[in-house]
Amino acid sequence: MNLPATMNAVEITTPGGPEVLRMVTRPLPELRPGEVLIRVAAAGVNGPDLFQRRGAYPPPPGASDLPGLEVAGTVVAVAKDVQRPKIGEDVCALVAGGGYAEYCAAPAGLCLAVPNGLSLVEAASLPETFFTVWSNVFDRGRLGPNETLLVQGGASGIGVAAIQMAATLGHRVFATAGSSEKCAACERLGAEKAINYKSEDFVAVVKGLTDNRGVDVVLDMVAGDYVPREIRSLAADGRLVIIALLGGAKGEADYAAVMLKRLTITGSTLRPRSVEFKAAIAQNLQQIIWPLIEAGKIKPVVHATFPLFDAAKAHALMESRAHIGKIVLTVE
Repeated sequence: MNLPATMNAVEITTPGGPEVLRMVTRPLPELRPGEVLIRVAAAGVNGPDLFQRRGAYPPPPGASDLPGLEVAGTVVAVAKDVQRPKIGEDVCALVAGGGYAEYCAAPAGLCLAVPNGLSLVEAASLPETFFTVWSNVFDRGRLGPNETLLVQGGASGIGVAAIQMAATLGHRVFATAGSSEKCAACERLGAEKAINYKSEDFVAVVKGLTDNRGVDVVLDMVAGDYVPREIRSLAADGRLVIIALLGGAKGEADYAAVMLKRLTITGSTLRPRSVEFKAAIAQNLQQIIWPLIEAGKIKPVVHATFPLFDAAKAHALMESRAHIGKIVLTVE
C-alpha cells in the first residue's frame, strides 16, 4: 500500500486554552515492534486531552506529543512481528497519544474490531472510556454480583459508559448530573436514579434508595470535597475509586468512618500503564462487553462531531460541560 510521507495533525503549540491547538504537517509515525499503523477516520476527545493541552498531563515517555487517546480507522501497515489485526481491517484502538492525526500508530494488542453495526465514528468513542471503566469499576472497584454503583458525572463520556456497562451486567446504578436533561439521559441509559447535584443531596438520596445501607462502589471524577460525602454514601466494605480531580486534589476525610466501615479508597490513571496491562483489559472488553454492544444492549453516545481542523471547537464544547456522552473528531 502506497502511503504518503506526511500527514495532517493537530498539535499543542504551547500550554493554554483551546486556541493553542493548531493544524500542522508531520511525518507519518514510524512503527515499533508490536504496532500497527491506522489511517484514522475518527478520534475521540477526552478529559485527559484537555489537561494535556493545559500543560497538566504530559504524555508518558515514548508516546506521541500529539493529543488523542483513542481512534478508529483502517489498518494500513503492520510491524513484522504482528499477526493480528491485518492490513485492511477496521479497528478501534486505545493509544497513549497521537490520535489527533490522519495516521496513528497503535499497539496491536490494544486494537479491537469495530463492533458489528457501529460506524467508525461511533467506534472511536469507545476505547478510552470503556477501558477506563472496566479497569476501575470491575478490576479496582471489584463490582460484584448484586452490588450497587454510584457514578459521579453520569452524563460524561466515562459516565455513560459506566452506567450502561454496569446496568447491562445486572447492577443497580445511581448517577449524579448537573441538569434535569442530563439526569433524564442517565436514566434512559440504565441508571435507576439520576441525582441533580445542584439541587439534591446525593448522600441522602442514595441512603434512601438503599434502605440506609449505601452503595458498594463509587466511581469518582470529582474528588476534593466530594470525598467526605462519598464516604458517607458507601456501604460497609465499600470501595471509592477516584479517576479524576475536577473538584481538586486535596480534601479532608473522616478516617474513623473509613475504619469502622472497612472502606477502600483507591484510584488510578490508565495512560501510563503498560501495553500488557491494557491488553488484558482489551481481552475482557472483547469477550464480555463487545457482544453486548453488538446485541444493541450497550450503545455509543456521541453528542457531537467536529472536523479534525476544528479540534479547538471540540475542546471548547467539552470545557463548557454542555455535552452528554462523547465528542468525536472526524478525519476526511
